[in-house]
Amino acid sequence: MDRRAEARWNGDLKTGSGTIKIESGTFEGPYSFVSRFESGKEANPEELLGAAHAACYSMALSNSLAKAGHKPRSVHTTAVVRLTTGASGPSITGIDLVTRGDVPGLSAADFRKFAEETKVGCIVSRALSAVPMTVDAQLA
Repeated sequence: MDRRAEARWNGDLKTGSGTIKIESGTFEGPYSFVSRFESGKEANPEELLGAAHAACYSMALSNSLAKAGHKPRSVHTTAVVRLTTGASGPSITGIDLVTRGDVPGLSAADFRKFAEETKVGCIVSRALSAVPMTVDAQLA
C-alpha cells in the first residue's frame, strides 16, 4: 500500500512559498520559510509529521489496549515536534507525545506501560526511531 503527498516550492528559501497536498484531498495548504522557521500561520512539515505521529500512535495504543482486553473509549495524543537550529543547521531534535486515555477498569500504571510499549511499536515511531521521543501518558 503506497500513500502519496506532494509539495511544490516556488522561489528561494527565505522569500519563496509553497503548497503541500495529500493524496486523499483532505488537506491542501500553503507553507513558507516563516511558517517553518519563525511563527507564520501556514502549515509546515514538522506539524504534519506530528499529526501523522499522533494519529498513528493513538490508533496503535487503542489497538494494543483492546487486544489485551481493555476496550478504550478514547485515546487522544498530541505530538510536539522540536525543530532546533544548531551548528550543523536545523534538525528535528525530539518528539514529545502527550496522550490521554479513557479506558474503563485500567490502572494508571498499566496505561503508562501500554503507552511506553506503543512509543517504540507504532509504525511512525519506528520510522522516526532516530529521533529521541518521550511519552506522557495519563488516564483522563
